[in-house]
Amino acid sequence: MTVTDFRRSAAAATRPLAARGQKIGARILEAVEASLAAVKNNTNLGIILLCAPLAAAAEQLPHDLQSSLSTVLQRLDREDADLAFRAIVLASPGGLGRAERHDVFNPATVSLREAMAEAADRDRIARQYVTDFADVFGLGEPVFAAALAASSDRRLATLNAYLGFLSAFPDSHIVRKHGLSIADQVRCEAAKLASQARKARRLEDVLADVLTWDATLKQASVNPGTSADLIVATLFAHRLRSILPTAGNSG
Repeated sequence: MTVTDFRRSAAAATRPLAARGQKIGARILEAVEASLAAVKNNTNLGIILLCAPLAAAAEQLPHDLQSSLSTVLQRLDREDADLAFRAIVLASPGGLGRAERHDVFNPATVSLREAMAEAADRDRIARQYVTDFADVFGLGEPVFAAALAASSDRRLATLNAYLGFLSAFPDSHIVRKHGLSIADQVRCEAAKLASQARKARRLEDVLADVLTWDATLKQASVNPGTSADLIVATLFAHRLRSILPTAGNSG
């Protein structure tokens, strides 16, 4: 996969994700279908799963985005689950296996939120559905906002938030593909870089070390994909708060 693949799939997913009044499950499935038609690879399933509820919550022009999101998540039903299951099977993410309960290869018997609850202990994206995106609003966005206040370099602020996720808990995509030991090793390495990034005033101050580390991860085929998905959701949530008419009262 290339940067161009990610950009093309992001552009393709935009319209389905932002379809006003559309069910969450339909947004997810149609965004995955559009993305795969554009690039033929699964570049953004996790991003879609996180951004679809955020987009729906923003339609309510909420006083508080997270409260609106909570309402959206509570209203998810079995049809949402069926549609999301189809999207997940279609995207076929790395490490996707079979589950004893609420397997995505079978028809849904519960709501999408209930299905996500079953996977929440092993998948950080699923966990967001049952915690009202606690990692996004409680970790990612505060770190991003603090870094942005300290430096006007949005790239550095984004890196700080990304490393914040990656150093806070083992990346669940790495756990699925390589096991907890490797994921925890990556978490410890990320914590060291996170300390450097917090002290930096511009991206270039830490970029060389980050790229060197990134190269070692690529060489080992280790992809911190869950943390990458969470940072996209964080940037989206932060952007929504800044442009919503009531954003100034959102806290």
